[in-house]
Amino acid sequence: VLQLLVAGVSLTDIGTRLNLSVKTVSTHKTNLMQKMGLQNQSELIRYALKHGLTEPLEP
Repeated sequence: VLQLLVAGVSLTDIGTRLNLSVKTVSTHKTNLMQKMGLQNQSELIRYALKHGLTEPLEP
């Protein structure tokens, strides 16, 4: 989920690609943000790139 968010893929498209509901994808995103103490998706993406959690991908 994180790698696809960094690539700029929408929650709906992530769900389709991973065969998950949009709600499940959103829950994963929210849980990641809470664990890292972040407030929004932009902060999550910056954090992931800065700390080498994922690399930019093509959408």
